[in-house]
Amino acid sequence: MGASYGYHKSLASFLRLLVKPRLHLDPKPDEVALIPSRDDGRTIKTHIYKPTTTGPTPVVINFCGSGFVLGTFGNDDEYCRYVADKAAYTVIDVQYRLAPEHPFPAAFHDAEDVVSWVCSQPERFDLSLVSLSGFSAGANIALAVASSSDIFPVGEKNIFNTVISFYGPMDMSLPTPEKPQADRSNWIMRDIFPPFSHLCHKCLNLGRVDPTDPRMSPIKADPKNFPANVLMITAAQDPFAIEAEKLSEVLNNTEGKYSVSQRMENCAHGWDKEAIRGSSQCQAKIEAYDLAVDMLKRRGSAQSVDINV
Repeated sequence: MGASYGYHKSLASFLRLLVKPRLHLDPKPDEVALIPSRDDGRTIKTHIYKPTTTGPTPVVINFCGSGFVLGTFGNDDEYCRYVADKAAYTVIDVQYRLAPEHPFPAAFHDAEDVVSWVCSQPERFDLSLVSLSGFSAGANIALAVASSSDIFPVGEKNIFNTVISFYGPMDMSLPTPEKPQADRSNWIMRDIFPPFSHLCHKCLNLGRVDPTDPRMSPIKADPKNFPANVLMITAAQDPFAIEAEKLSEVLNNTEGKYSVSQRMENCAHGWDKEAIRGSSQCQAKIEAYDLAVDMLKRRGSAQSVDINV
């Protein structure tokens, strides 16, 4: 694959070693399912969290944060269980492929393939209530698929009822260190996270892809293409907050769109994963997850559409 791949592979390995000690992955899904990929002989691992209701259920497909590089699948276990219990949705957590071993658009394609599988299961899922959610890089993927897939209808006939973003990057054409921050009081978020994030994003091999492609930068998508309901959860100390709030404002000024943007003060990127019980960050986590539940319960103008892929 050449010297460039070797460089990015070494970079990714180093970043993974840095993060590994902070990961405590112990997910407890109700089911582990291997979903067919568009690639012959390959499957996509998913964790499925089930509500107590019976019959075809609403479904939200979730994508974990990863910087597009880090193996954090299972990190959203608490959120997935919370949504399944509180919103009565089936939640499908997706182990999408990571860069640089699988550069863009591998993760985007995995997301599309899981949606296609869901759409082939009308006896199991309520196809009028299919939604997407994600954290960080996973939020980027969720928003991009919901607005820029060429497989699923977008715009007025968008098959997705809701898309939810937790601190996701909206504009991959602007390096993270160059993005303005609302709250620069956190030195890690100010001095350490931006270059770390930039190194992760470099592993997508952005030099080979126009970073203004809306499948990579959702803020570049036509606002009319988004689902009827959009929730943007941002963190004040996160460099991705301002651009997400900007996109939410654009959507709120677009006919037929309902977008809620909630900034969590005194919170950093990924704050909910390490929030200490009783802290203000823990309270913000509960508020954010409740906002997701409320948005998923909202019935928009999404329509059930037959998908043949």
